[in-house]
Amino acid sequence: MIRPHRNQPGYWAFLLHRISGLGLALFLPLHFLVLGLAIDNEASLNEFLAWSERPLVKLAEIVLVVLLAAHMTGGLRLLAIEFLPWRDNQKSLIALSGGLALGAGALFALNLL
Repeated sequence: MIRPHRNQPGYWAFLLHRISGLGLALFLPLHFLVLGLAIDNEASLNEFLAWSERPLVKLAEIVLVVLLAAHMTGGLRLLAIEFLPWRDNQKSLIALSGGLALGAGALFALNLL
């Protein structure tokens, strides 16, 4: 059961920001591993790039871009809350940040296909 104080758009934006940050942090070691393959062994890099053409990997890339956009727009929303005068349209900022994140993922998916 969700507690009433947690059933607010601001809480869900907070949760999405934290989960997207965790997802990005988990992705970074894999990214550094692939960069290491590019430096050490061209054949291993080519094998990895061939593996990355699978549909499930493409879907994971789209999810990663959405996570990155959600984290960035959520961070910008937090900066706006901290440094700009308080307004009653915080729900609109949450909706805008979510829409921008999904839009970035959609544009990436269209470019990927």
